[in-house]
Amino acid sequence: MTMLSSETETVAAAARLDRQLAQASPTAIVEAALRAVGRARLAAVSSFGTESAALLKVVADVDPAIPVLFLDTGWLFDETLAYRDTLIARLGLRDVRTIAPRAADLAHHDADGELWFSDPDSCCRIRKVEPLRRALSPFTAWLNGRKRFQGGARASIPVVEDDGARLKFNPFANAAREDIEAIYAQAALPPHPLAASGFRSVGCMPCTSRAAADEDSRAGRWRGRAKTECGIHTTKTS
Repeated sequence: MTMLSSETETVAAAARLDRQLAQASPTAIVEAALRAVGRARLAAVSSFGTESAALLKVVADVDPAIPVLFLDTGWLFDETLAYRDTLIARLGLRDVRTIAPRAADLAHHDADGELWFSDPDSCCRIRKVEPLRRALSPFTAWLNGRKRFQGGARASIPVVEDDGARLKFNPFANAAREDIEAIYAQAALPPHPLAASGFRSVGCMPCTSRAAADEDSRAGRWRGRAKTECGIHTTKTS
């Protein structure tokens, strides 16, 4: 089991694991993460969005008791909350933890609920980045569902990277869209309720729109702005 006591050790461990797992399957990567730090120190982070069921299916097959962290920003679609409950029941996930922003932070920084419009980076920081940082504090490593084919800043992500003093595993970094579709088909996983309406990537209601088939899958996020990421994947969590 990997014991990490400093950021230097994390960088070295991440580089070693990335080399070892560069061509591994998503299942093998999740298994390696579990071996590396143990269930008590490993968390999966999921938005329960349009492609989330693929990662959650792999996690459930490896160990359904791996903690899953879900960020409820207060701006999510009702369909996303319902989808979360559907997947928990369908996959038998045993430890899904819903994380919310602090009421005091919202009252101080976003009392009128308009921060998403005037300063979306600050809105994401209060509603996603800081809550996740706090939620990840007991863990040594985490899993997420980013893929290179999503484009933008995700086009060159490694399989394993360092996240401050924490390991960050990207089990689907190498996956093709067809691989994700195959997992859905083989396991008869239900699609996100908004997928049929043209929502290819679903986040918070004010900052999510439909995307055309010839656009990057995340083109509907923060449309019209330079912003392409909420910050949880561009800010180190420790």
